[in-house]
Amino acid sequence: MSDKKLAGLWIDGRKAIVVTNHDGQEITEFAVVDTIKADVQHGNSSENAANNVEQTNKVKFYKEIEKIITNSTDLYVTGPGTSQEELRNYLLETPQYKNLNIKLGTDSQLSEQQVLEEVRSHFHA
Repeated sequence: MSDKKLAGLWIDGRKAIVVTNHDGQEITEFAVVDTIKADVQHGNSSENAANNVEQTNKVKFYKEIEKIITNSTDLYVTGPGTSQEELRNYLLETPQYKNLNIKLGTDSQLSEQQVLEEVRSHFHA
């Protein structure tokens, strides 16, 4: 087992399933830590207002993920579409994460157990 603090997650635009091998300080077995749901706003009066709300909700969603992966040295992000790339770009623009080793994968919808297995497999745990 690695002595590094590792994290992995499956993400799409609506939710993220986060797996780590640490609880902030101590390194343990990999476990599903949380499933974070993104806020989705409906019924805005203008496209501009809708876009602003969407961007605000996305940043809020990413900040929830940040709380869980804090102190990680390596991060594996998988999911469909471009959500994993958007999260990577957001994290790399954040000073705290500019040295985080981030690897991307592509997966369609996965259950919590499948995400746990995918992250374990990626880190050879």
